[in-house]
Amino acid sequence: MGRNILFILLLFACVVTLSALQKPIFMLWYAELMADAEPAELLQVIISGLSLDMTMAGYVCALPILFVLCSVWAPHKIWKRLCQGWVIVASVLIALCFAVNLGLYEYWRFPLDGSILQYLATPKEAMASVTLQMFVVQSVVAIVYYTLMAFVCWKIVDIFDPQRRYKWGRRLIQSLLLFVIAGLDFLAVRGGVTTAVANVSKVYFSDKIALNHAAVNPTFSFISSISGGDDLSRYDYLDQQTLESEFAQIMAQNSVEPTAKLFNTSRPNIVMIIAESFGRSTIDEIVGGRSVAPEFQRLKGEGVWFENMIASSFRTDRGVLATLSGFCAQPTMSLMKYPQKASRLPSIAGSLRDNGYSTSYIHGGDLNFTDMAGYLYATGFDKLVAFRDLSFDAPTSKWGYADDVLADYFIDFIKQKEGENRPFFAVWQTLSSHEPFDVPIAEFEDKMLNSMHFADICIAKVINALRQSEQWNNTLVIVIADHAYLYPHGISASAVQRHRIPMLWLGGAVKEAAVIDTYCSQSDLAATLLSQLGIDYSNFAMSRNIFAPAAEQFGYYTFNNGFGVVNSSGATIYDCTTEQIISENSSNEDVVTGKTMLQKTYNIIKQL
Repeated sequence: MGRNILFILLLFACVVTLSALQKPIFMLWYAELMADAEPAELLQVIISGLSLDMTMAGYVCALPILFVLCSVWAPHKIWKRLCQGWVIVASVLIALCFAVNLGLYEYWRFPLDGSILQYLATPKEAMASVTLQMFVVQSVVAIVYYTLMAFVCWKIVDIFDPQRRYKWGRRLIQSLLLFVIAGLDFLAVRGGVTTAVANVSKVYFSDKIALNHAAVNPTFSFISSISGGDDLSRYDYLDQQTLESEFAQIMAQNSVEPTAKLFNTSRPNIVMIIAESFGRSTIDEIVGGRSVAPEFQRLKGEGVWFENMIASSFRTDRGVLATLSGFCAQPTMSLMKYPQKASRLPSIAGSLRDNGYSTSYIHGGDLNFTDMAGYLYATGFDKLVAFRDLSFDAPTSKWGYADDVLADYFIDFIKQKEGENRPFFAVWQTLSSHEPFDVPIAEFEDKMLNSMHFADICIAKVINALRQSEQWNNTLVIVIADHAYLYPHGISASAVQRHRIPMLWLGGAVKEAAVIDTYCSQSDLAATLLSQLGIDYSNFAMSRNIFAPAAEQFGYYTFNNGFGVVNSSGATIYDCTTEQIISENSSNEDVVTGKTMLQKTYNIIKQL
C-alpha cells in the first residue's frame, strides 16, 4: 500500500512542479514585458502561482485516488491502465493550454480562457488568423511539454500496484487513509480553507499586470472560465435599432452641462468608504428609541446627501464594480468573475490616475475573493492592502480584521499621504457588517443591527480623524454602501427596500450641505464624480451624471433574474424568469427602460 500512496504523492508533486516550470518559460518568452521587474518580483511570480498549480494538481490526482481506492476492494490491472490513460489526457490538455496561452498572450494580453472556444467554432476563420510560424512554434512547444509531462507521469504510474490483495482489516485502514488523502486533495482543488475559493486573481500580487498574468495557471484559467458561463443573449428583448434608440434617450443627459457645482477646489483628495451591507433599511432603523447608526445620521446634515440612491445589486463584487466602474450589475452572473472582461472596464481609479492621482484600496479581508484583486489592479489601483499584507495583534473574524482595527490603520495610511505632492484616491472597504456579524460590542440584540452600529462607529471614527488633519479642507469623503441587507427580516429579495443605500459626500472640499432628491443608481457615481472634477467620463457607457438635467430620472437595480426601476412615480419590478411584472402601480414605460438597461448591459459585456 505504501507504493500506491507514494504514487499519488509523486503525481501531485509532478504536476505542481511542471506547472511551476511554465512561469519562468513565460517570463523568458515575454522578457520585454518583464524588463522593469525586480528579481524578487520574478521569484514571486512562481511563488504566488503555486496555489493554482496545486489546484490543478488536485484535479489531476482526483481520479487516480479513486482508482487506487477501487484497487483496494477489486484488485485488477485495469485500474493501472485507467491511470495511464488519464495522465495522457491530462498531459495533452495541460500542454495545449500552456502552448496556446504562450502564443495568444501577445495578442490578448490576458490569460487563456473560454474565449478561444468562440474561434474554434469557426476553425477556418480561426486558422486564417494563425501564421505558419506561430503554428509551428506553438506546436513544438506543446509537443515538447507534453512529452516531458507524459513521460514523467507514466513513470510515476508504474509505481502503482493495483493487483495486490489485502485482508479485510488492511482494506478498511487503507480506505480510511485514502479518504483522508481525498480530503486533502479537495482542499487543494478548492484553494485552501479560507472563504475565497480558487480563482484567477488568487495569484495576483502586483500592480504590474503582466507579472500577475505570468503567475496564472492557464489550464485553470481556461477550465474555470467555461465551467460557469452565462448566456449573454438571454435578455435580447428589443431589436437593435429600438435598443439603441431607447438607450440614447436614457443617456441623453450626459451631453448636458451639470446644473450644480459642489466643490470649492478643483483637485481634492478623495477618500471613499464602501460600507459592507450598509443599507438604508438598517441604518435608518430605530430600536427602543435608539438609532442603529446615530453617527451617520448626524453626518448626513454636514454634506451632500443623496436621498434616493439605489444599489445596483445584492452582492459585494457586483456592487463594488458598479460603484467604481459605473457599470450596471447583472442578474445571474458577476462580471468581476470574468477578469478578462472586467479588466477592460473603465474605472474611477483609472480616470483619476490618468489625472495625477495616486490610487489605493484597503480591505481587512481577502481581496482574492471573487477575483476582486485582479479587477482592482487592472482598472487603475496602484496599491492594494488586504489581510495577507497586514499583521495586527488583534483577533480576526471569518472574513478578516474587524473594522475598528482597519479604521486605525486607514487613518494612519491617509496621514502618511500628507507630505505627498499629488492628490490621492484612497478606498476603504469595510467588512464587519457582514454575516456572521461578529463584532466586539453588544448594543443591540439583533446581531445584524449590532454590526451595523459597530460599522457606524468605525466610519465616524475615520471621518472625525480626517476632520482634524491638515488636508481636511482639500478632502472629499464619499460614503456609499456596496449593497443593502434583507431587512426587515423576511422581505423579498426583489423589493425596493432591499436595494436602497446611502450615499453621502462631505469634507472640506464640499461647498455646502444639500439634499439631492434625484432618483439615481449606484452606477451613476462615476460619471457624477468625474463631471464635478472636470474629467471626461464619456467612456463610462452606463453611468449617468446625476446633476445633468435628466431626460429620465430613475434608479435601476437587478436581483436574481429580474430587475427594478424606481422613480418618483413608484417602482416597477420585473421577473425575467416568468416575464411578468411583480409589483403594483407599475409602468410599461419603466419595463422598457429596465429591459433596455439589462439588454445593453449584456451587449456591452459581449464586446468586452
